[in-house]
Amino acid sequence: MAGRAFLILAVLALTGAADPPQELVVSGDGIVPAIVGGVPGRLRIDPAVPALPLLTTGWAQRAQLRAGPFAFAYMVGPEQVRGRSAVTQIAIGEGAEPRRRRVGWTDRPFTGAADGVAGPGGLTQQIVRFVLRPSLPGETTVALPMADEGGMFGGWGHSYALIDLGGAPLRVRFDPHHPRTLATAGAGVRLAAANDGRIGGEAESLEIAFGIFRPVRTLHLGRPLQIGPLAITQLGVRTSDFGNAASIREEGGDPDEIIVTADRRRNNDGDRIAIGADLLARCSSLVFDRAARQIRLTCA
Repeated sequence: MAGRAFLILAVLALTGAADPPQELVVSGDGIVPAIVGGVPGRLRIDPAVPALPLLTTGWAQRAQLRAGPFAFAYMVGPEQVRGRSAVTQIAIGEGAEPRRRRVGWTDRPFTGAADGVAGPGGLTQQIVRFVLRPSLPGETTVALPMADEGGMFGGWGHSYALIDLGGAPLRVRFDPHHPRTLATAGAGVRLAAANDGRIGGEAESLEIAFGIFRPVRTLHLGRPLQIGPLAITQLGVRTSDFGNAASIREEGGDPDEIIVTADRRRNNDGDRIAIGADLLARCSSLVFDRAARQIRLTCA
């Protein structure tokens, strides 16, 4: 969620007219076979990670990858995970054809469940459908605009949905592999101001990425945050990551106390929410459609 990593642009094959967009369906734990530089491994297709495939150093060494000039860093709060990158042949999925593209690797693995991860923006298919659970009666679907990190390396990073919060955009990621919905501190301050939030409870330490844990408290919203069919009434706030949540009113505090609110001139680019498994348990599918520049979420 607080990561700054990167990768690739989608490719749309042309014949006289555009071919229909290809669709990849991802189910279960999302782990598929992959081949990097002729060496097989297991890679998790994950909606909450960068488009740049992130490998373990062990896999990169077995594939004899040689680091090129483009390095990167993934920020998790104050901790920085450094990575290197190279261009090589990679095939993702059973029977996939290898193609030449950039991959990255880090000394610290992103997850212990697989030899690497890749986000939907790093796949050849224009549409990636994550099947989260069987469909439920009364489901509805919301189509949200999709954005990447922006800037020179935007196509190497995460794919976000954009929502409006207090008249300014807020980036939203979807993270089925982490149990709790979390906001950065800056996003928490904005949510508290826009949706009458109160923070409460003791801080707990939760894993964010790369095995790095950060302090989290609970934000209770007086007015739910509506993201399509999801009505969010409480979520975790990373109290000191990418902002400071000290200005959020404590739950049970004096209703007449003066509260410092977010400065509208501050840079909101680091303000993000990651929708975790607690809320995605109500959803049957999550679709990343690069052709339409949409993320579609179907939930009961």
